[in-house]
Amino acid sequence: MASRPALYAHPFSSYSQKVLIALYENDIPFEYRNLESEEHRDALARLWPLRRFPVLVDDGRTIVEATTIIEHLALRHPGPVALLPHDREAALEVRALDRFFDNYVSTPQQKVVFDRLRPEADRDPYGVAEARAMLETAYAWLERHMVGRTWAVGDTFTLADCAAAPFLFYADWTHPLGDRFPNVGAYRRRLLARPSFARAVEEARPFRPYFPLGAPDRD
Repeated sequence: MASRPALYAHPFSSYSQKVLIALYENDIPFEYRNLESEEHRDALARLWPLRRFPVLVDDGRTIVEATTIIEHLALRHPGPVALLPHDREAALEVRALDRFFDNYVSTPQQKVVFDRLRPEADRDPYGVAEARAMLETAYAWLERHMVGRTWAVGDTFTLADCAAAPFLFYADWTHPLGDRFPNVGAYRRRLLARPSFARAVEEARPFRPYFPLGAPDRD
């Protein structure tokens, strides 16, 4: 009998949460190798010298990058929730939205956060301003895109929503949506109510002091 896949991840990491949502959506048994543990951090460094996470080890294979891990799970551990449509054209839209949330929401959001972690003399106010401008543009595009939609590609929860949930969660902490983007705000609330993401948020709650901008007293 094959062993359970092992996930090297941290509860407060947005990319870790992206994979956790996929695991929880289909109730896939796995070993959670929480990177709060030095032992697991050392093991991660041996598996993947870049030390980026999450990383999945499954049946002797090491799979890196959150999207690839979710696609691997869909192939090797399919469940009732098909996070990638079987129709190839529909799957293209899901992948495009997944890249949108990775590149135009998560990347600028993390730019702002990582800049705050630098010594003050090494901070990049111009880069932070560019990142905030990118978030504004992404929010505005998503506001139009979500008209009449429940999830990122329509009525079905997919890989794109696995990405949207943690990335919009932290983006709103970093560069608040306010009242200017009601469709995006409503989508974020639906994501927070999804049991798979609600579970990930609760698991991460003890680590909120790690957020360098100060976690807001909400969510």
